[in-house]
Amino acid sequence: MLLQDNDSNLFEDVYTHVKQSAEMLGSSGAALFIIHNDKVVIESYFGKQSNAKHARDVKADTQFHIASVRKSYIGFAAAYAIHNGYFSIDDPIRCFVEDSYLPAYEGVTIRHLLTHTHGLRIADGKLVSEYKPGESWAYRGPSIELLSTIIKKTTGKSVADIVKEHVIEPVGFESTEWVKMSQPHSKIAGTIRDADNHLWTETDVVDGSGMNMYVSAKELAMLGYLHLTEGKWGGKQIIPREIIQMATSIQTPDPSLLIHKNGFLWFVKDTNHIFNQIGDTVPKGSYQLLGYTNVALLIIPEENVVAVRMFNRYGSTEGYDYLKDIRSFGDTVYKCSIKESKTQ
Repeated sequence: MLLQDNDSNLFEDVYTHVKQSAEMLGSSGAALFIIHNDKVVIESYFGKQSNAKHARDVKADTQFHIASVRKSYIGFAAAYAIHNGYFSIDDPIRCFVEDSYLPAYEGVTIRHLLTHTHGLRIADGKLVSEYKPGESWAYRGPSIELLSTIIKKTTGKSVADIVKEHVIEPVGFESTEWVKMSQPHSKIAGTIRDADNHLWTETDVVDGSGMNMYVSAKELAMLGYLHLTEGKWGGKQIIPREIIQMATSIQTPDPSLLIHKNGFLWFVKDTNHIFNQIGDTVPKGSYQLLGYTNVALLIIPEENVVAVRMFNRYGSTEGYDYLKDIRSFGDTVYKCSIKESKTQ
């Protein structure tokens, strides 16, 4: 391994937290992977990949549906394209879309798509604008399809192509992929939805634009570690530092106007507020992505820590307070990392 294993019981509270969350959610299995100060301090797998009678145990190679955490890869591809001059962050998207005549595109830039400030949404099957770009924030889907299309049109490569060439192959990932609905395999964890197990892939498109990405806990944590080191791997700068810095720093058009702050789709911690998804004690400058399958990728540069939790439960169960739970997860990771730092 690139990182020296150093299993630490100082992170036991995080393990307990994830176990309790899995039980509250009714997840059949879960995983936890934490890197702190360049060492793997926890790597835990428990439960089954589904509720089926002879379901496979969750293992190191089990791949969970990461839902919106896939946006870390899309954000990376966008930063790659901007860094290499294919487009600029404040370019209007009308320069790149075929249906540029649509009034909803008025004033929308690449920056707006990346920071959830675009105002676009689908209503009655049509693309409409619900607010002036940059003046509000809403977590809406059209931005991801638009970003993927613009990246492909300008670079000649899909999001998946870029990620494969610059991340998956250089690092040697084997459990990171967009899975075809028609070609699931034994390492895929079934996503529990309404008490039924099924694969939440929805598509056979594997260009990186679809919601069909499955990743192991270890490789998602390693992706986080690649961001934490600002593109260094094995002592070498395999990705330009500027790409990572661009993707993980606040890019919101007017940060003073909005409480939510984003980098390239990443949530970036600035101040505490009622809708904050990063723990109240987690320091400013930390960044995180969450998925509807309750997966989380949290990076705390101040403490040199990357934390990944994985579940296979779509949505939440009755009585489960998602915001409270994910904030508590971050706060617990931060508390444990401070404790360990003091012992070194």
